[in-house]
Amino acid sequence: MNKLQFNDELLHFIGESPTTFHAVALLVSLFEKEGFERLHETRRWNLKPGGRYVVTRNDSSLIAFTTGQSPFCDTGLSMAGAHTDSPCLKVKPVPDMEHVGGTRLGVEVYGSPLLTTWFDRDLSLAGRVSTTRDGEKSPRVEHTLIDLKRPVAIIPNLAIHLDREANKQRRVNPQTELPPLTALPGELPADLRSLLQKELAAMEIVVDSGSILEYELSLYDAQAPAYLGWNRELITGARIDNLLSCFTLAHALVGAAEEAPSLVVFNDHEEVGSHTPAGAGGNFLVQVLERLIPDPQERAMASARSLMVSSDNAHALHPAHPQKYDPGHSPRLNQGPVIKYNASQRYATSSTTAAYFREICRRTGVPVQAFAMRNDMPCGSTIGPLTAAATGIPTLDIGVPMLAMHSIRETAGCEDAFYLYRAMTDFFQSRA
Repeated sequence: MNKLQFNDELLHFIGESPTTFHAVALLVSLFEKEGFERLHETRRWNLKPGGRYVVTRNDSSLIAFTTGQSPFCDTGLSMAGAHTDSPCLKVKPVPDMEHVGGTRLGVEVYGSPLLTTWFDRDLSLAGRVSTTRDGEKSPRVEHTLIDLKRPVAIIPNLAIHLDREANKQRRVNPQTELPPLTALPGELPADLRSLLQKELAAMEIVVDSGSILEYELSLYDAQAPAYLGWNRELITGARIDNLLSCFTLAHALVGAAEEAPSLVVFNDHEEVGSHTPAGAGGNFLVQVLERLIPDPQERAMASARSLMVSSDNAHALHPAHPQKYDPGHSPRLNQGPVIKYNASQRYATSSTTAAYFREICRRTGVPVQAFAMRNDMPCGSTIGPLTAAATGIPTLDIGVPMLAMHSIRETAGCEDAFYLYRAMTDFFQSRA
């Protein structure tokens, strides 16, 4: 892919992935189109040399791998990981709220979004609906992905005339202010389950509202991702953190030589700590590695020869707030991927793993930057340390620099996404 094609497809992928479920479904389709065989955790696996495979958990996490032609204990694996989730507002189990000013939808904050950016945005609804069908002899639950693709809600700001202090360190009460307006009083004749029933009927899935057992729905910005800047040198949109990494790693893997033993893992729930079955703190990756390399000694030898790249977006220098950055570690947009360092191991980078990635960037002509937090500010973390601790595989943390992380619309550079793609393609081919 050239840079323009890459960024066009990246924006399309982000726009069509309003939830983790949609992102994983699209990634599975990509892998299957490229000849990856679908595996299931509930069945036995018959893995072959030179094979390509993909497996999911909870429909929100994914692992894809190639087995290569040589024993894993001789080569190790080229591995990379990212997360599929982003901060958002999720719909509560009993969401219907009637108020004097209109009907509102009960929501819960997922992760750590910049809450003020969610106000006065056209919001749509997407996620997974779980249903059962009448007449079944034994209980069976079916899951369906829905995406309304149209604005159905808004969180209106209070006018400045009624809040003269709104521009002075505003605080958002998530319980009282975040439930979005979805209809005027008395104009919504049905509850959410009945509305979902109509959406399913439009998809030719006929169930009554009582057959909708559960749902996992999120609000999202209905405005599509887009190019930005006089020269279209930037991209902006929701969920760039961290769908950009998922898209880039997936395309880098499918473009690598088939004889190279490689693996990507895309975990859910990173934004809420990762300690779930589908998260990096769960056993998804460990169990796949055990099935991929059943012998414990061979698996230990392979792990020692492997390298894991944790890709999660980094903080680019903000032009209005340069004092928030360490002077020597202030990444710029469109100047290459960022190696992330932290002495307390909030990032998993070591001198050995960083040196290997720097050599890849040197060989491919990709510029590379460094990031470390100021000493007087706390540092975030990624799936990198969790994965490294669970598997014992040497790991480094990298990411594309971006602005407004966790905003409803984030900004990154067109050059940086393509730089990462070039470097990671070489990474997956390096053991071929």
